[in-house]
Amino acid sequence: MATETSPRPPSATPSTIPQKRALILDDEQHIPAVSSPLNPDAATSRSRKAPAREQREKKESLKKREAKGVDTARSATPDTQTSTKKSKKIEKLPDVVRPLRYYTKPPNSSDFDPPRGPIFNPILEKANRDFNECFEQISNKKAFRYTNCIADPSFPSSRWFRQTEASPFHPRFSFQEASSHILFDSTGRSITTEKGFRMARANVAAREGRWYYECKILSGVRPPSPSPSLSKSDTTGGGHVRLGWARREANLDTPVGFDAYSYGLRDVSGQKVHMSRPKDFSPGNESFLEGDVIGLEITLPSLALHRKVVEGSYNKAVDVSDDLDPHPAAEAPDIVRDRVPIRYKGIVYFEQFEYSSTKDLEELMNPSPSAPTAATATTNAASTAPPNPNHPSVGLRTLPFSSIKVYKNGKLLGAPFADLFAFLPPASKPAAQQGARDGLDDGLLGYFPAISVFRGGAVEVNFGPDFWCPPSDLAVPTSHNGGHHSAADDDDDDDEPIMDDSNLSAIAIAPRYPTTRKQHTQGKNSRLRGMGERYVEQIAEDILYDLVDEVDFWVLDAGEVADVAGAHEGAEAQKGRGASTTAGIVTPVGIVEQAGMLGGGGGEIKEIVQEEE
Repeated sequence: MATETSPRPPSATPSTIPQKRALILDDEQHIPAVSSPLNPDAATSRSRKAPAREQREKKESLKKREAKGVDTARSATPDTQTSTKKSKKIEKLPDVVRPLRYYTKPPNSSDFDPPRGPIFNPILEKANRDFNECFEQISNKKAFRYTNCIADPSFPSSRWFRQTEASPFHPRFSFQEASSHILFDSTGRSITTEKGFRMARANVAAREGRWYYECKILSGVRPPSPSPSLSKSDTTGGGHVRLGWARREANLDTPVGFDAYSYGLRDVSGQKVHMSRPKDFSPGNESFLEGDVIGLEITLPSLALHRKVVEGSYNKAVDVSDDLDPHPAAEAPDIVRDRVPIRYKGIVYFEQFEYSSTKDLEELMNPSPSAPTAATATTNAASTAPPNPNHPSVGLRTLPFSSIKVYKNGKLLGAPFADLFAFLPPASKPAAQQGARDGLDDGLLGYFPAISVFRGGAVEVNFGPDFWCPPSDLAVPTSHNGGHHSAADDDDDDDEPIMDDSNLSAIAIAPRYPTTRKQHTQGKNSRLRGMGERYVEQIAEDILYDLVDEVDFWVLDAGEVADVAGAHEGAEAQKGRGASTTAGIVTPVGIVEQAGMLGGGGGEIKEIVQEEE
């Protein structure tokens, strides 16, 4: 009987030897299974693959090189350093963003004189003061912005012009940043109108820190009369006002709070208004009446934290402080101002592209009624998320630790607004047109004090230092005589340079106030200050930016001073020194390649033609 034999086990062959385990990166062994705010990329890092091997450069064989006639002589000892450098790719230098340069006509003798102020034409009298219409003043259009400039022999590389101010020389309403129907008093601090709601913005902006200003209602809603015979029109016969803060994109022919670029307060019931949506915020719903003093305080985080928000690197778990008093950075961010001097009615102005409203904020204010399709469901879900610091759309990102507080006659009413919209580029951008460049900060982006008046409403603003009803924590500089400012103080060393002990490099020309009402234990930005102090800082910043541009242009010109005779004579003078000239453009050799600016070479100088208007 045949016996069944069991199959013999296979012999051990090289094919059955256990193979090595798959390579596991050391850093992946310690990655947590669940992501956390401090490790947002924990889940995605598990799935990443090992980096691919770099491909070696393929070299030709000796026979092919001999056939091509290439020298095949070999050195005894190859230079390893040289071969290594050749194999590596040459790294491109980072682009340097610089302002555009233009060739203009040589300045006239009158361009060296300070610009004159507006010419006033009296229209009406209200609240014991004359209100005037401004003449001989250019106004900002929808796509362009204008600032005063003056010819200065110390700025030849900047084509002789630098920024300046026109009288009156103090913080006030801007004559260019106001509707054409706004009437001003002689100081520029009081406004009214005979038309519907019209807006005027101040000539100073808040960019970071805590700032305060006051408004006194000269004409507006009147207190209710005990007599029942008086109608409602008798209490509103003084017109209406709206008070608040606005960005440069806000429409000047609308009330404050009309769009997403401004935050306003109504005089009726003291309601807050944003994107044309009035809401109650104070328990008593107190109205703002004639004679009331309304204080407005704004708090903005540091520009360093602001840039984290617009760049998309803000992390709520890490950035837990507003960082209002950070350590000074080694390198400050670039301030780039693309502007050209133009002449209007005998006055020279800088013209530059203005920032315009974006589609994201317009859609937020007036959502489109169209229903989303299946293909765009994911995109719409992200875009319809409420504004927050990490919103997918840059225009809808908000600033953490930002708020607006309201005071009435020195009493705090509350904080109607928080998490204000970011304003640094790319959250703000100019209109899409030829020559406009995105992503540039001109140094004047921020929130401006803004007032709207309606059919006889009148308001006077006070930027300090002598406020009418200051809050208890306001750091107000006092005068020499222990807090009472007098005319004698104005004549006593008003133009002495002062230095802030916290920053010895900050020197400003301002009235001297040796003592303060309150001792400060915090830094400069974290304490509440009047907008008048911000005005002095803004003037110093403008001077600094002009000096930086002049030095930068001087370096691009290889240290040569520009020829005042004009573009064409300068071009002939440059020919003998190895410069290239093309269609009136003068560029020293090698400057364009080194500049690499967005929208054109840093050494490029564009020629324009000016016409007297």
